[in-house]
This record gives sequence, C-alpha cells and structure tokens, in this order.
Amino acid sequence: MAETCPHLEYREENEDRSFEVARAFCTVTDSFVQPMRADICNARYGLDPATDCEFYVEPDGEGSDADDAAETGSDGGDAEADR
Repeated sequence: MAETCPHLEYREENEDRSFEVARAFCTVTDSFVQPMRADICNARYGLDPATDCEFYVEPDGEGSDADDAAETGSDGGDAEADR
C-alpha cells in the first residue's frame, strides 16, 4: 500500500485566490480535490491511492486505465468541467 499519493500537493493559493488553510490539489487532474478524496490520497482509513483512486497514475509513469480516467473522469463527466 502506498503511504501517500505522489500526485497530491497542498496549496495555499491558485491563480485567482489565496486560502487561509492549504487545500489538497491533485496534479493528475490539475484541480483542487475534496477532503474525502484527500483521505484516499493520504492513505487514511486503510485506503490506498493506487487501488482506490480512479485518477492515480503509477509514479514511474506507466499508468494503466488511470490515464484515460484522468482525461474524462471515471464518472463519465469531463475532468475539466469539475474545476
């Protein structure tokens, strides 16, 4: 199990705003993520980013279906629209 997702960053600002508390940012989807998703990224509650996240890409760059999911969103929606 991965300890934390290598694609998760915490940022205190984006292009338009700054935040009092750093927010979870996914570099695969290029968007801020909800706290529940950050729980997966941080391997909390027995979750594993490599198996429990539909956007996870292998750190060595050899992702599987996650590459396609990151582009379209696993729920059939567009990842771009979720920003």
